[in-house]
Amino acid sequence: MSTPPFSPAQARAARLRIGLSREQTVVGMAQLGLHRPVAALAAWESGAAAPSEDELFALADALWCPVPVLMDLTPRSLREHRLARRFSAERLARRIGMDVRDYARAENDHHWNGTDRQTLLLADALGLEPGELLRVIGRAGDLDARLRQAVEGRWKQHAAPLARHVGAPERTVARALRTLHQEYARFNERYMGHLVARSDDERLKEIARERTEWLHDLPDRFLHLVAGDGRA
Repeated sequence: MSTPPFSPAQARAARLRIGLSREQTVVGMAQLGLHRPVAALAAWESGAAAPSEDELFALADALWCPVPVLMDLTPRSLREHRLARRFSAERLARRIGMDVRDYARAENDHHWNGTDRQTLLLADALGLEPGELLRVIGRAGDLDARLRQAVEGRWKQHAAPLARHVGAPERTVARALRTLHQEYARFNERYMGHLVARSDDERLKEIARERTEWLHDLPDRFLHLVAGDGRA
C-alpha cells in the first residue's frame, strides 16, 4: 500500500509547538510501541521520506496532534477518512464485517460494493453524516436520480429504498419525501398558473430558474429534512 498523505512542514511545526526535540519525539513513539531512529524522523520532516500508516499514527500520538493536521488536508476519500480515524484497512474491514481484500479493492478502486449493513457500520466507524457518506462511497449521484424520480412521480414507493440508501428510518424518509413532493408540485402550479394567465416570458423563465436551482440542491435539501426527522 502506498504511503499516506503527509506534510513535512506540518509535522515539524506540530513538534515545535509542544517544544519537543526529535530525540524526545522518537522516545514518545517508542513508548507507544513503535521504535524508530532519530534519522527516520529527520527524513520525514525534510521530505526525504514519508511515514507508513502505522508510523503516521504513532507520530500523531507522540505529538498530541490530529492525523489530518499531519496529512495537511480535509478528509474526502474513503482512505483519508479511515486514516483520520486511525484505522488500518484490516481493522476497519473487521469492524464492518467485510473481507479485507474486498475492502482494500473498494478503497483502491474508489468503488463501494458493501452491503447495507456494512455501509451503516462504515458510517458509524468513520463518523460520517449521510451526505458525506454518500459522497465518500460514490453514491451521491444515485441519490440525486432517485430523489428526482420520487418528487416527479409517486413518492411513497421510493421511501423504503431511499431509507436503506441513506441509513435512516423509513418513516422519517417518507415525511421528507412528502414535503419535497409538495414543494415540487407548487413550482409546477405556479408555472402553469402564469402560463394560463399569459404572463410575460421573463416571469416564466424566473420560475423555471427557481425550479432548476431547487432541483440542483435537492440532495442537500433531502438530507437536511432527514436530519430534522423529516419535518419541514
